[in-house]
Amino acid sequence: MQNKFSAAKAVQPTYDRNCLKPRIVHLGFGAFHRAHQAVFADILASQHASDWGYCEVNLIGGERQIEDIRRQDNLFSVSEMAPGAWNSRIVGVVKQALHADIDGIATVLQAMTQPEVAIVSMTVTEKGYCHAPSTGKLVSDHPLIQADLENPDTPRSVPGVIVAALRKRREAGLAPFSVMSCDNMPENGHVARNVVIGFARLLDPALADWIDASVTFPSTMVDRIVPAVTPETLDAIAQHIGVDDPAGVACEPFRQWVIEDNFAAGRPRWELAGAELVDDVLPWEEMKLRMLNGSHSFLAYLGYLAGYAHINECMEDSCFREAARALMLNEQAPTLRVRGVDLTQYADSLITRYSNPELKHRTWQIAMDGSQKLPQRMLDSVRWHLAHQKPFPLLALGIAGWMRYVGGIDEQGNRIDVSDPLLSVITQSVSGSKDGEDRVNALLAINAIFGDDLPLNAHFVQAVQEAYQRLLAQGAKAAVAYSVRHAE
Repeated sequence: MQNKFSAAKAVQPTYDRNCLKPRIVHLGFGAFHRAHQAVFADILASQHASDWGYCEVNLIGGERQIEDIRRQDNLFSVSEMAPGAWNSRIVGVVKQALHADIDGIATVLQAMTQPEVAIVSMTVTEKGYCHAPSTGKLVSDHPLIQADLENPDTPRSVPGVIVAALRKRREAGLAPFSVMSCDNMPENGHVARNVVIGFARLLDPALADWIDASVTFPSTMVDRIVPAVTPETLDAIAQHIGVDDPAGVACEPFRQWVIEDNFAAGRPRWELAGAELVDDVLPWEEMKLRMLNGSHSFLAYLGYLAGYAHINECMEDSCFREAARALMLNEQAPTLRVRGVDLTQYADSLITRYSNPELKHRTWQIAMDGSQKLPQRMLDSVRWHLAHQKPFPLLALGIAGWMRYVGGIDEQGNRIDVSDPLLSVITQSVSGSKDGEDRVNALLAINAIFGDDLPLNAHFVQAVQEAYQRLLAQGAKAAVAYSVRHAE
């Protein structure tokens, strides 16, 4: 049967897909991966005869994504949404798509132990690592980790699955693969190493020693704005390419990938598709996490509270636009170690990207999982300012915005659908507290987010308390406007 994509009005794969090998197993077949890493692989296959294909895996959730792509011969479309113009391509680098619940974890592990597999990569979001964001270490009493320790042959967590696959490779005499995180975390390769070796250490110290000596965990910095796929997105994709594509994704034209060149069993020549291969990714990670992701979170919490559903709507408010730029340049840029980058130009480019009316990036989507995001997006910068005795009013306002947001009621009295892996901890922490100083102190006491140091720093606590009180008294729009008027 002829695949429906043969009639699509989009750039088609020009390479022989039969020549591709599933040399990368990717955990987390979500929209971002489809719009980012898969596109780099597609460019390499189409322009440089690369044979690096993907085996895509979802462990928990995302069954429909796997079923959708299977029904269309593992093809899907990626549409770049420039203002006033869309450009689409059909991506053909997926060789296999699996789901742990549909196919069984044994089938997933078998795919990960094929001799040609050289890399296992991940986009599972921060919460997928079963780690404490404040330390970067494995949470050994996490329910998924405890279950995997009791049943190591049928794991469900990301660390458990990777360790099981590596154990099987070791027993079979196969070379190890590299483990490459593509999630938005500082030193994401180090976090991946921490949780994988940490899990292995609890399971089998000898295996942990082998992984420590044999497996590499390159860090990466990924950047592309990919709004959550909605029915409206899929309708627009279908109208543009001429066929329905339930696995399609739409994104901004910009894409960036900075990769630590540290692979145990080889890698694609990503640099030919525009990636940057470097010795140290951390300065780039910090730049993106603090300037882009930090300002995104600032806009998400305060924008949502102010009634803005999308980031581009925040940009239409001059106070929000000026506050986001001031946050980037006055409070995030001074904390960075990256060299050779014009940070003013970078900030201006981010404002332009945020203003793209085609993206419709929901503030609610960006606001998800804040407990996992605050440490690297805002709190690490706060620590720098405290150490250097510098003011940080916008960071304090962003943190206060998160605290107001997780209260679950917006400024109009409507319920907020708060999505966070620590929601039960947050709810329990504030139970019985009055909305104000007591609420702030209760949230600051959550060690997994704020650590031991920040709640004991009187200057930090005062700054957040003042920002929170201003939000309560004046509302988000007025609080952001105040921050702009009183910016240094």
